[in-house]
Amino acid sequence: MSRDPLGPPIVAVRAAVARALEEDLTPLGDITSALVPADVEAEAAFVARQAGVLAGTDCATETYAQLDASVDVAWDARDGDEVGAEQVLGRVRGPLPSVLTGERTALNFLCHLSGVASATRRFVVAAGDGARIWDTRKTTPGLRVLEKAAVRAGGGVNHRGNLSDWVLLKDNHLARMTIADAVARARAQWPARTVHVECDTIAQVDEALAAGADAILLDNMTLDEVRDCVARRGDGRVLLEVSGGITLDTVGAYARTGADCISTSVITQSAVALDIGLDVGVSS
Repeated sequence: MSRDPLGPPIVAVRAAVARALEEDLTPLGDITSALVPADVEAEAAFVARQAGVLAGTDCATETYAQLDASVDVAWDARDGDEVGAEQVLGRVRGPLPSVLTGERTALNFLCHLSGVASATRRFVVAAGDGARIWDTRKTTPGLRVLEKAAVRAGGGVNHRGNLSDWVLLKDNHLARMTIADAVARARAQWPARTVHVECDTIAQVDEALAAGADAILLDNMTLDEVRDCVARRGDGRVLLEVSGGITLDTVGAYARTGADCISTSVITQSAVALDIGLDVGVSS
């Protein structure tokens, strides 16, 4: 299995694949593939039906590793590669029943995660040399680690992985606290954590800067407002994140404002699966 540092942790891959196989095989296993003679060998190819960015190969490999150790999976492309329509991505060799049983589970991971990587790459390309593209916590429950790895494969950058990573003070948190009070409390309770404040007005940005926030989320601001916030930050080290309603048509302009990051849930929550198939042939 890949040890690519940009890939998902192996323990997360194994757990996700185990859940997916349990979902597919409980309680009686693959009763259709059980009809296929066990001594029939197959050679199959993962083939992209459309252009995009590949991700999820570890999950496809692990699917067959958990199903049948005699199945061999080899890849001609790796996560993060741009692939073309009809390109062979990898090959599977082994007993036909096992190849067929793992087909949909392997493809579900490949298609979904490649869709995330492909959507991310489109945003990265549209942003150009400006702000980096960040993901969010708007991910599929149980698949966050895998989807965030797919974002990295697409050239994006990961925002916080979960609620323990750093303090992010959003509008609902600030309903009963001032920004200054909230930042001070965060410093006292979690002195080693990044303190990030969501702001939807220029006045709030001024408060967050004065309070000594490490990062500021500029929520649903216009281009002119973002430029104003960049100017107010000056030479300070405060990270500025832009978020809210960013599209492929607008991300380039926002990326050129001088902000550091642009976060969007579109690359995970709304990513369309990349069409990948498994073409199976019988060798004996």
